[in-house]
Amino acid sequence: MLKGKNIIVGVCGGIAAYKACDLVSKLVKQNAHVDVIMTKNATEFVAPLTFEALAKTAVVTDMFDRNHAWEIEHISFAKKADAFVIVPATANIIAKMAHGIADDMLSTTILATKKPIIVCLAMNTGMFTNPVTQQNLKTISERGAIIVDPDSGRLACGDVGSGRLADTQVILDTIIKTVFPKRDLENKKILVTAGGTIERLDAVRYITNDSSGKMGFAVAQEAFNRGAKVTLIVGRHTAELPKNIDVITVTTTQDMYDKVFENLDKSDIVVMAAAPCDFKPEKYSANKIKEKELTAKFLPNPDIAASVGKVKGQKFLTVFSAETENLLENATAKLIKKYADLCVANDVTKTGAGFNADTNIVTLITKDGTEELPLMTKNAVAEKIIDKIVSEINR
Repeated sequence: MLKGKNIIVGVCGGIAAYKACDLVSKLVKQNAHVDVIMTKNATEFVAPLTFEALAKTAVVTDMFDRNHAWEIEHISFAKKADAFVIVPATANIIAKMAHGIADDMLSTTILATKKPIIVCLAMNTGMFTNPVTQQNLKTISERGAIIVDPDSGRLACGDVGSGRLADTQVILDTIIKTVFPKRDLENKKILVTAGGTIERLDAVRYITNDSSGKMGFAVAQEAFNRGAKVTLIVGRHTAELPKNIDVITVTTTQDMYDKVFENLDKSDIVVMAAAPCDFKPEKYSANKIKEKELTAKFLPNPDIAASVGKVKGQKFLTVFSAETENLLENATAKLIKKYADLCVANDVTKTGAGFNADTNIVTLITKDGTEELPLMTKNAVAEKIIDKIVSEINR
């Protein structure tokens, strides 16, 4: 798969350095040419000889090593790489990247490269969640670094939380996707809704739901990465908005309905990943309601997905179905009722699925059958959803 591709693996000092050995082995099996650069601290965890045996290339650890052929090495590495992978990426190297510090072979080469940089996070959960680290991650992400988030679980230090290096297969898949990006949505226009909507009872109270926007944002980002012109209509959300995508913000379900239909005619594909409120209060109070007991009557909101389905014509419509019981039965009924082409169904009661989580467990349903997907990140789910859409529209 990676034959002819040059992958530079930067290994930092952390207990997860040993997992970089497995990644290098996987890259070599994919026929990639691999060069390894290790920090001084990394050599305290894994001997350079281990990587040399796996990669069949000399490991670089010293800016001033005289045993290599004469060349400005950090520049030559920076130029030859098809992708630069930092695994494990510690808080220290992230801070260096964010602030342009180049004081060893690894940080110098990173600063010199113009190729994609994949940052595979691994550190103590306290270090990962520290506001300084989070700001540094935001900085390097905005500059184009591809972040592979850490897994959660028990860490080597005994703490439990986020900070464990992602599975090396996930990292390998990210490398392949980076080196061979899909561009199968070129010249397509896609409309995505995400997040929840808000319906106010009074000046300080409202009803909404737990939607974070993560799944819809992941779909929008995946479509954008694959060449689509994306319009993202967003309600209430807690996740960070994707970058370089046209965003329209809305509040109520009626607002979302209006903006969807304003943009529908110029869309080829519609993905309804939002969780709009199905009902709204019949009455709204401009002042805070003071009654000790409150009884409210609710009226139905417009059904955005069904309304789109009725007039979509040749547009491809994807809907989402978040269920707590009878998943396939309810989701299949929704596929038919909304006149949709694809329904993404998930049981929000399952661990690792549903609102706010970074992972999801979904079943893709079309009129021709179902495809159950295992637990995976929402970014990976988004890729599967777009794959399915592309497959269906190209039938």
